[in-house]
Amino acid sequence: MGTITRSFANNITTSGVLLPASLTNNSIANVTAYNASVATGGMKLISSQTASNSASISFTTGINSTYKEYQFYFIDIHPRTDLSIFTFNLSTDSGSNYNVTKTTTAFHATHNEADGDQGLAYAPSMDLAQGTGEQYLLYNVGSGADESGSGSLTLYNPSSTTYVKHFIASANGLYGDGDYCWSMYVAGYGNTTSAVNAIRFKFSSGNFDGVIKMYGVKKS
Repeated sequence: MGTITRSFANNITTSGVLLPASLTNNSIANVTAYNASVATGGMKLISSQTASNSASISFTTGINSTYKEYQFYFIDIHPRTDLSIFTFNLSTDSGSNYNVTKTTTAFHATHNEADGDQGLAYAPSMDLAQGTGEQYLLYNVGSGADESGSGSLTLYNPSSTTYVKHFIASANGLYGDGDYCWSMYVAGYGNTTSAVNAIRFKFSSGNFDGVIKMYGVKKS
């Protein structure tokens, strides 16, 4: 028996099971699919959408019981209308209506380019108390050629029919009036026990450009 064959045989138990030592990165490099019972973990990109002078971006498929956590990344979100507010809303009917009742809290930190003004404040005008309207994510983003905002939103267990739907978001934008770094932090819950199965992102006024990606997070 050759050296390679002997080495392989030494990693097989008497019942024909491969020992862990026989499996390396190289030995599984060409695997293209795993059995459904194999837990691969981590994040999986479900959908990516690019706005190009678009009124909104909606994710109406892929939000289901497959994942207990969904993460949305919005990258270089650029409004066509100056000082517009980037928002999101949730749906329980696959996007026919975006009007889930929400209770939220928000605060922001600011600092201007001239180093003459800065602040940290609770933002009662940016949160909701059992409201069905849009929730702020980025405030008064500038429409200049180099102005935009980016951030992330995490939505937890949207398919639950027992609990409310918690979410947490953080984002940073270039506030267009005075060139401020404007960081927003938002948390809250959709006050519904119906499954949430769609989400929409839009500005308070006008169209926008940018990329939004939706990931599912597999928990082992």
